[in-house]
Amino acid sequence: MRIINILPGRPLALFLALLPFVAVFIAYAIGSELRLAENPADKLLPAPSTVWDTAMRLVSQPDRRSGDILFWQDTWASLKRLGLSVGISALVGMIFGLAIGLLPLVRSCLAQFVAVLSMIPPLALLPILFIVFGLGELSKVVLIVVGTLPFLIRDLSQRVLEIPQELIVKAQTLGASSWVIAMRVALPQLMPRLILAVRLSLGPAWLFLIAAEAIASDAGLGYRIFLVRRYLAMDVILTYVIWITLLAFAIDWVLRWASRRFFPWAEQGL
Repeated sequence: MRIINILPGRPLALFLALLPFVAVFIAYAIGSELRLAENPADKLLPAPSTVWDTAMRLVSQPDRRSGDILFWQDTWASLKRLGLSVGISALVGMIFGLAIGLLPLVRSCLAQFVAVLSMIPPLALLPILFIVFGLGELSKVVLIVVGTLPFLIRDLSQRVLEIPQELIVKAQTLGASSWVIAMRVALPQLMPRLILAVRLSLGPAWLFLIAAEAIASDAGLGYRIFLVRRYLAMDVILTYVIWITLLAFAIDWVLRWASRRFFPWAEQGL
């Protein structure tokens, strides 16, 4: 039997999925043990037990000055910024994606403009955004929107263009207006792609969020990571990095579940 035809069963698939994570953990534990054996005061690779103890302390002990648990305060601050930004990008991207994909006049006017905007490195605009919008929440939200919106518009407009022309012709034959075609023909076809596009844009969105929080913020996951780096507090940094990874995975899982739940016909093993 050719290897390309071998399909793993459920237990083997689970084992193979966990194998890279276990391998990385073992490699880290060995590296940490070797460094600590040579220098017990080494801070670069803290022992897994140290990282665990730090995580338990961060999630349970309140700050002495404010009385708040900073870990959850940072999490809430970052999730608010991320959720608001991605929500705005998704809504605006859906509107412009429909318009560019369905209306030739709009496509001729905006398609190339959006393509050019998507080539601009968003982080290069960060100083400009801080000057124009200040150092508050608005500049952080705008950065994430600027970084994710052009991709969403281009991806969604392309999905609208891929809708079989026969469906649109049939709808027009039955007397459907442009608005009805957009809402009843194009939009249902677009929604699964919107969820997938949001999933793909979450990685860059997290990057822009961490960058903005690191430069100008007083709360947030990125802010805390860059605050403690001056003390070489790798146990705190690793705790926050692992937590960000878990949050990103959970958000992606929820979006994937929503796609399968509401648009099962569009799922093809993604």
